[in-house]
Amino acid sequence: MPEYQAFRVEVADKIAHVVIDRPEKINAMNADFWTEIIEVFRWVDDTDEVRVVVLSGAGKHFSSGIDLMLLAEVGNSLGKDVGRNAETLRRKILQLQASFNAVDLCRKPVLAAIHGYCLGGAIDLISACDMRYATRDAQFSIKEIDIGMAADVGTLQRLPRLIGDGMMRELAYTGRTFDGEEARELGLVNRTYADAPALIEGVFAIARDIAAKSPLAVRGTKEMIRYMRDHRVDDGLEYIATWNAAMLQSADLRVAMAAHMGKQKPEFAD
Repeated sequence: MPEYQAFRVEVADKIAHVVIDRPEKINAMNADFWTEIIEVFRWVDDTDEVRVVVLSGAGKHFSSGIDLMLLAEVGNSLGKDVGRNAETLRRKILQLQASFNAVDLCRKPVLAAIHGYCLGGAIDLISACDMRYATRDAQFSIKEIDIGMAADVGTLQRLPRLIGDGMMRELAYTGRTFDGEEARELGLVNRTYADAPALIEGVFAIARDIAAKSPLAVRGTKEMIRYMRDHRVDDGLEYIATWNAAMLQSADLRVAMAAHMGKQKPEFAD
């Protein structure tokens, strides 16, 4: 299994546990983080043994967002020409966006387990995940407004599809902190847990349930949901008809049907 500087990756029961592993820096997203997250999710995509991903943070917090040292380095790289500065910044922003696009486009479901701080860029990250779960006392904030910028790596594009438009605007304009319980009420997280151990136990139980299903069926379901985010209903119906014309011929369907009729637990190939 590959080794990383900003992450720790463990696989058990067909679940990849991807841990942001910079606890001494509140899991701030440094240069290694932004490049390695693409490598991590490429590896996840390519590894058939992995069927589900649980994403969490080491130590007391999920993540405090982008490492301000990284922002300072970008600022120091700028010169006097406005046009060239704009081109440099635009390329950098697109590179950072690609890091979270890798999570969004991953073929496998990604479940975020959030405790402690989930600030700024961490909101962009969890917005790219399939589902989110949190401790009741987790602390969320769209923090970019407080450092004089608009969030630019996915929050403002993905969050409106997860929570109501009015509340999304309030949180983005004010940058105020809200806890796990409010996040659940808003629909940002599916459910909350008393503490971090209960969170991990609960999220892994859900992940194991998903991992036991047909990986082809899970893959198709995720692809259809993702596709419908940006397409009309009739486009989606056309796509699922074409997709299932192939996938309904899979052995998984016969395995699932036989197990259901025999009241047994199905075993699917990777």
